Amino acid sequence: MLPTFVVTTLVMIMIPGPDAALIMRNSLAHGRMAGLLTMLGGLLGLSVHAAGAAIGLSALLVASPAAFTVVRGLGVCYLLWLGVHSLLTSRRQVAEQPEAAPAGSPLAHVRRGLLSNLLNPKVLLLFVTWLPQFLPAHGDTLGSALLLSGIVAALYALWFSLYNLIVDRAGVLLRTPRIRARIERLTGVLLVGFALRLAVQ
Repeated sequence: MLPTFVVTTLVMIMIPGPDAALIMRNSLAHGRMAGLLTMLGGLLGLSVHAAGAAIGLSALLVASPAAFTVVRGLGVCYLLWLGVHSLLTSRRQVAEQPEAAPAGSPLAHVRRGLLSNLLNPKVLLLFVTWLPQFLPAHGDTLGSALLLSGIVAALYALWFSLYNLIVDRAGVLLRTPRIRARIERLTGVLLVGFALRLAVQ
């Protein structure tokens, strides 16, 4: 059962989503450390989801249509904001041809990663619907939930550390102003697309 959980969870993490788009955008725009800090924010979001699932809050949230709709609405608005911001940034870069983007504060990168993960209902559902399938019917359910949550966090960190490294290496060729503007534009379109898909699901 555990190998199945590990392999399937890793595949789910590797499927492109808002976290991947945001880490790529920050890594290319501000460097490898910005990508790692964004990933750290995502890990903090996972930790909140895991803690909520372990004590039953996540299940209550999913069981309440109104509360779940609020979370989804916040997620849609945040992804739209990120997407529009990236699109506007790409237009400025084309117009001004800057040499480098402002690095921004480390806390800002962590905050973006945290909110992207925390307001993603699909992550919430992963902990409420997918993870419980691998919990024992009897015994230390809480301990098992924390162990599986730790595995999810470790897989997330491993994959996005590798992903960030690949993006950073490719960034040597992709950080020219015009190419960076195109990447900002692509990231903006992806984030807006994720928001619209989340809104209609």
